[in-house]
Amino acid sequence: MQYLHIVASNNSKGFCKMKYGYARVSTDEQTVDLQVDALKHCDEIFVDEGISGMAKDRPELRRLLGAVQEGDSIVVWKMDRLTRSLKHLLELSEELAARGVDLASLSDPIDTSTPHGKAFFRIMGVLAEMERDMIRERTIAGVRAAQARGKHCGRPRVMGRDQLVLARQMLSEGQSQRRVARVLKVSDATLSRRLRESV
Repeated sequence: MQYLHIVASNNSKGFCKMKYGYARVSTDEQTVDLQVDALKHCDEIFVDEGISGMAKDRPELRRLLGAVQEGDSIVVWKMDRLTRSLKHLLELSEELAARGVDLASLSDPIDTSTPHGKAFFRIMGVLAEMERDMIRERTIAGVRAAQARGKHCGRPRVMGRDQLVLARQMLSEGQSQRRVARVLKVSDATLSRRLRESV
């Protein structure tokens, strides 16, 4: 659904900046009336109905992003109407900033057309990067701690300990490695590697 609100007759591309509104509800039972009323000052309003904020493909948002040009601005009632993910919000804000498009929320202290709004997004970007670094460091520390305790990390082993014991027993009885690998349903390379690792 698309809502059009022409504010002035000279408000067209090439003469002045455009202000686009975006509204969204997750279910068909919800109504966008409150959001649309709050966005009536916009020149044009795009509405996605019955679509989750986590959905990658939102037709009206896609149309909106295709319509905005340098100097335009996008306005939402609340930022969670635009996205439910901090990562996506930062990516979207960076894309819009690169295109010279401002982003503002009527209910949140966010307006990238102001110095405070730009600073807010920069701070969020730094915090998101710090969070990614901490998660990466915790993951590495956890893997190293598990390895120090002798625990295998990564993909599950194709051959377990019981299979390895059986393989050694069969080899000691004179059976060929190829025959043992076939019985255990593993490749010769896998069997050789596991035998070397367990030495």
